[in-house]
Parts: sequence; structure tokens; C-alpha cells
Amino acid sequence: MNLLRQTMNENMLRMTISGKRHGELADKVKIRPVKLKEQLYFQTSVSDGKKEFHKNYEKAELLEQLDHWLRKDYRQLQMDTTTQSIQALVSKKGKATVKQKIARDMRSARVLDHNRKKRYLLEEGTPIPFLVDLGVMTAEGAIVRSRYDKFRQINRYLEFVEDILPELDKDRELTLIDFGCGKSYLTFALYYYLTVKKQYRIRMIGLDLKKDVMEHCQELAEKYGYDRLTFLTGDIADYDGVDQVDMVVSLHACDTATDYALEKALQWNAKVIFAVPCCHHELNRQMHSTEMNPVLKYGLIQERMAALMTDAFRADVLELEGYQVQVLEFIDMEHTPKNILIRAVKQNTPLPFEKKEKLLDSLQTCMGIWNVNPLFYRLRLGGEDEKDTD
Repeated sequence: MNLLRQTMNENMLRMTISGKRHGELADKVKIRPVKLKEQLYFQTSVSDGKKEFHKNYEKAELLEQLDHWLRKDYRQLQMDTTTQSIQALVSKKGKATVKQKIARDMRSARVLDHNRKKRYLLEEGTPIPFLVDLGVMTAEGAIVRSRYDKFRQINRYLEFVEDILPELDKDRELTLIDFGCGKSYLTFALYYYLTVKKQYRIRMIGLDLKKDVMEHCQELAEKYGYDRLTFLTGDIADYDGVDQVDMVVSLHACDTATDYALEKALQWNAKVIFAVPCCHHELNRQMHSTEMNPVLKYGLIQERMAALMTDAFRADVLELEGYQVQVLEFIDMEHTPKNILIRAVKQNTPLPFEKKEKLLDSLQTCMGIWNVNPLFYRLRLGGEDEKDTD
């Protein structure tokens, strides 16, 4: 510990703890120095295979944690600084064997800034008119500190879009609809990214119930010269202004509005669907199960389970309809609890009959266990063609 105490400073590049002694532990713990408000901390990074978890320690706290890890949980420590490399192996009896060697000068690799600059699809430092007007950027292209989360969200969204661009035909004009677009941060971002950055020819429609908001967004679109971007006031379930749509977007549409948006997308045989559902009330009202009562008697638990099941059922129905479906984390949980993105891409060949029958049977069985009948399922498979009046 004395050696670590001496070398854990701004010259440290990285540290890795590995060689777990118990099966339930993470394979390794990665550690790096970070600066927060000019104070030095050490950030640990642990992955469970799907998500990475971070925690910041002061030096004394981390030394105490390292002592515990190396005595109880892990066998090996590897540490690199700008001047040396240190390796420690700890036996079952707690005896440490330490090796040190002079390292090449690696100062150029040092990154201490916790918020180190990331390369975004929409770059910092380049003024983008709609981001300036929406208060995310200054006129010089700097990100407004209080709006940085929104800037990250916009770029994260565009990263998801970038993944599916090969599915869209670049040789013709594409039609995109954004249901429930609200203030349209992401609508403007998507239009700008596809037309200005990627040179796609698109016609894009933003639809929302708030007339004054849509009028303001239309004024902004005209101001920026976005002549193929139109904002309309209307309801998702009733909209029939187009005959064919290539991409349907529905972000934070409340409760069953997401179901109507997905149903519209299927009617149009949309190639790509993006949905970030919000306000899951329908299944929460329906859900009941004697066997599951020890879980469902807690209102908060039932509410969260209902939300997750709603989105899982939506994804299953999309798969039955011939889409390749992914359920992804949209943005960090710390920014909004509604952070699930359903991304669906229409496949060129339908789901094989046997696989479709098996998926449908398991879906119906699961619905029966929880005594629920989701609207999206009813709209596509249950003969329901009227609006849910719950």
C-alpha cells in the first residue's frame, strides 16, 4: 500500500484489478485518475457485460478499497504511470509479490478531464442554427452548460439513426414522420443530420397536438430554409396525410399514443421505426395475478414491471410483423426514467411460420399469466380497431 500511496497521483495513467477469487465478481476493475473541479479523484469502472458502472473515489477511500479487494476478492494489480509500470500478485495467504519496471514516457496518453471532449456527430464548436435558437448552443458554437445533457441526448439519438442508414434508400426521396414531436429538438436534429451531413433527400413531417408549439416550429423551419420539413397539428391515431412512410419516429408519446404510432407505422409498412415510450398506464390498470401478488402488492414495483412488459410486448408484436427489433438504452437513467428505445427494421423476408407460431404462443401465454391484453396486440392481432377508451 505504501507504493500505491506514493504513485497514485496525477502521473498515474491507469490501473486494473483482475484475477477474481469468487464467481460472482466482475472479471476486472479499471481505474483512472480524473479531475473534478480541480480536485483529483480516481474513477473505477466495472462492467456486467451489458452496462458499465462508474464510481469516483478520493485517494484515501480508494486505497482502503484496494486493500479490501486484494485481500479478499482479487489476485492481481497492474498499474501504469508516466514513468513506471507496477505489477502486484497476491497469494491466498495475502503475500504480495511486486514487480516494477521503467516505462516509456506516456504523458501524451494522459486524460484527466472527467468530461473529456468526445467526438459527436453534431460537433461542438460549429454553430448549428436550430441548436442556437433552442438554447443548446451559443452563437459561437459552444454548448450551454445547463443544456449539455440535451446535446448529449441529441447526439446519442443520431448515433442510433446512423446505425440503420444502410437500410434506407439514398436514390429517392424518403418520407419520415415524427409523431408527438413537441418542441422538436430531435426532429430538427434528424432533418439536419440526414440532409446537411448525410445528403439524403427527405420529406419530413412533425406532428403534435399543441398548435402553438407546431406553429413556432414551422416558423423556425422556414427561417432555416428547411423547405421539406413541415409541422402539423394533429392526433397520431387519426393522421392520414400520406400514403407511404419510410421511417416513423415516436419519442415520449404518452401511454397508448405509442401504440397508435406503431400501428400507423405498420399500416405504412415503414422500413424503420424508432419509439421511446412514455407514461405506461394501460397494463398497470389491467395487471393482476394471484401467484405474483407478493410482488404486485407493491405499487411502485407493479408500475415498473407494467412499463417493462408493455415495451416487451410491443417489441414482440413488431417481431411477429417481420421486423428485426432491438430494445436499447436511450440515455443515462440519471437524466430521465423513460430511457428505453425500441428500434425496429423491416426485414426483406417474413418471419418463418413455425417461429412466428412459437413466438405468438409464448406471447399469449405470458399475457395470460399477467391477465393483460395490450392495445398494440389488440390492434394487430385481436381485431381491435377502435381507440382505447380507458
